[in-house]
Amino acid sequence: MRQWTGKRYWIVGASEGLGAALARRMSEAGVELILSSRSEDKLQELADALPNAAMVKPVDVTDFDALQQVANEIGEIDGVVQLAAVYWPFGAQDWEPEHANLMADVNLGGAMRLVGVVVPRFVERGHGHIVMTGSLSGYRGLPGAAAYVSTKSAVMALAESLHADLRKTGVEVQLLNPGFIETRLTDKNDFNMPFKMQPDEAAQVYFDHMTKGGFQRAFPRLFSLVFRGSQFLPDWLYYRIFA
Repeated sequence: MRQWTGKRYWIVGASEGLGAALARRMSEAGVELILSSRSEDKLQELADALPNAAMVKPVDVTDFDALQQVANEIGEIDGVVQLAAVYWPFGAQDWEPEHANLMADVNLGGAMRLVGVVVPRFVERGHGHIVMTGSLSGYRGLPGAAAYVSTKSAVMALAESLHADLRKTGVEVQLLNPGFIETRLTDKNDFNMPFKMQPDEAAQVYFDHMTKGGFQRAFPRLFSLVFRGSQFLPDWLYYRIFA
């Protein structure tokens, strides 16, 4: 069971939605936070409202040097939470190259750059906590979201590989794969979103998993069984159902 009082965590993607909700929950538990995203105004408003100390460090996750500079400035931290992501809903018939490339650069590239900044530091000192964000959509290909799904699937594979490398060291890796959460990203969807959660609900799931430990958590649990179970279906049946 993780003890939170006095810990220092860097949340990347903290300005709104799930990131802001998790920041509030962690701050209530006594965590000193470093808050990052591209929006300095939103970060400062959040930091001013938190019950515990918080430092605002705006950064663009597509810029490795900027991430490296922030890491140098904030000094030693106990853990990092990777949440930064962008999303536009489209499939192969309506491909949007600019948005597809941006999702790849922010969702996957941003996660890879962040890992490149924090993992060497954690490995060198022999301890640290890395929390990464996948998606239920990342378990298998889905229609109408090829670019987004592929980025989340890759982030999940990255977290799994890091866990394989680091599980017997003092560096802990965790992966959370949420379903639909009410944010400005899901506001872009024009379809029914089953089991949609509010950011505060999802943040509590994150916090509970981070506290209790264990590698992977997919949620909401009942909804996650559909996606995790789909991995065991033969191709002919899977695509008949999901495509």
